[in-house]
Amino acid sequence: MSDEPKHHEMEHWQVIEEREVFALEPWMRISTQDIRLPDGRVVHNFGRIQLPDYVIIFAQTSNGRVIVERQYKHGVGSVSLMFPSGMIEPGEQPLQAAQRELLEETGYHASQWQALGSFVSNGNYGCGTAHFFLTKDAVNVTEPDSGDLEEMEILLLPELELVKALGEGKVATVGAATIIGLAMLARSGSLPVSSSSLREP
Repeated sequence: MSDEPKHHEMEHWQVIEEREVFALEPWMRISTQDIRLPDGRVVHNFGRIQLPDYVIIFAQTSNGRVIVERQYKHGVGSVSLMFPSGMIEPGEQPLQAAQRELLEETGYHASQWQALGSFVSNGNYGCGTAHFFLTKDAVNVTEPDSGDLEEMEILLLPELELVKALGEGKVATVGAATIIGLAMLARSGSLPVSSSSLREP
């Protein structure tokens, strides 16, 4: 006899109508929806924010140092420790985007990758899906050439120093904090088996 709790089936909400309020391609699209709930109630002007899907990479060199970017992020209005990341371009698979972003932003290349999962940024409004990746064999092959607006400093940090920085509030974004936890789970073997090991084609 299974000890797992039994869950009742939950119905999806029905979108009656969607209206675009604002668009700034390719960065964001804001719309409102009229929604019919499973109990028949209708909710008007439920907000939805569509942002591009993106990748975040926890990259380590062969000696275990983690490649971290220290940069000013305007969304939080402060300097923060970040990880190589960026928008998935049209026609790209998440792994291809991760490989491209790592090379462009840091000058490092890696051939063996592990997918750590994909997660929606906001449960109510959407705000894009983050695809997380881990690699442990990154090698510096060129100079960074990201074209980003932000000034960037590339750091190679020991894992313990990175975890300490997280506790001290030096990591300001949910995505950066999340990938630290996912990478630690992957290292301990506790990450669900659905995560796959990937190699460059």
